[in-house]
Amino acid sequence: MKETAYIQTPLGTACISGNEDGITDISVVKEEEAPTQENIPSHLKDAVTQLQEYFEGVRTDFDLVLNPSGTDFQKKVWAELLTIPFGKTASYLDIAKRLGDPKSIRAAATANGRNPLWIVVPCHRVIGSDGSLTGYAGGLWRKKWLLDHENPVKQQSLF
Repeated sequence: MKETAYIQTPLGTACISGNEDGITDISVVKEEEAPTQENIPSHLKDAVTQLQEYFEGVRTDFDLVLNPSGTDFQKKVWAELLTIPFGKTASYLDIAKRLGDPKSIRAAATANGRNPLWIVVPCHRVIGSDGSLTGYAGGLWRKKWLLDHENPVKQQSLF
């Protein structure tokens, strides 16, 4: 049976779903869709804690059992996204090349856009080949926020 937890993040309310087999979905929901929740299901406590740590700036990677639904190709793309380091980006073409077929760029981009595990599978780290912030289901402002959060500009001393 799938269970759900809701947490507040700087980018809106996150809905985390899963069961004893792993986390199946993490997404941002409209505030009115998020019920008040007192108890977090035991299967979701690690995900809640790790997401909170990520937003607090103390976690750079996740250690969760993931169990998303998708095609074999989508799962290959999502697995490739997991290899993009915190604070770094890759292009859609990079992902297609890593999958062994540069011509699969559109299919890789589509699979990236269908990623059901917001932040944990870092689809926000994929950008256009020209460095542009292209396509993000959660809105480009969220993508920019996440990239800035992971790679803040450090003010250098003038002296």
